[in-house]
Amino acid sequence: MRQIVWSQDALSEFNDIVAYIARDKLTAALKVADRIEEAISSLAAMPTGRRGRVAGTYEKVVSGLPYIIAYTLEPTPAGEEILAVLRIIHGARDWKEG
Repeated sequence: MRQIVWSQDALSEFNDIVAYIARDKLTAALKVADRIEEAISSLAAMPTGRRGRVAGTYEKVVSGLPYIIAYTLEPTPAGEEILAVLRIIHGARDWKEG
C-alpha cells in the first residue's frame, strides 16, 4: 500500500467540511469524515479515478457524497509511490489551481 501524504490545503478542506457538518449533526460529520478517509485509503491501495482538471493530477468522487479527492502519485527514491492528497472539494465548487 502506498504511503498517504496530505497537503495543507487538503487537511484544511477536510477539517472545514467536518466542522461545517458538525454544526448541525456530529454523527453525520463523523460518518462523512470516515467515508472520505476510507476513499483515500482505497486510493492508496488501488488508485482509480479520472484525469484531473489540473495537469498531472487525478480525481476521485467519494461514493455517495458530493466531494472530490484530487491527488497525484509521486515516485520515491526507493522506486515506490506516494499518494499525495492535494484537495478535497465539493463537487459544486470550482477548483482553481493554487
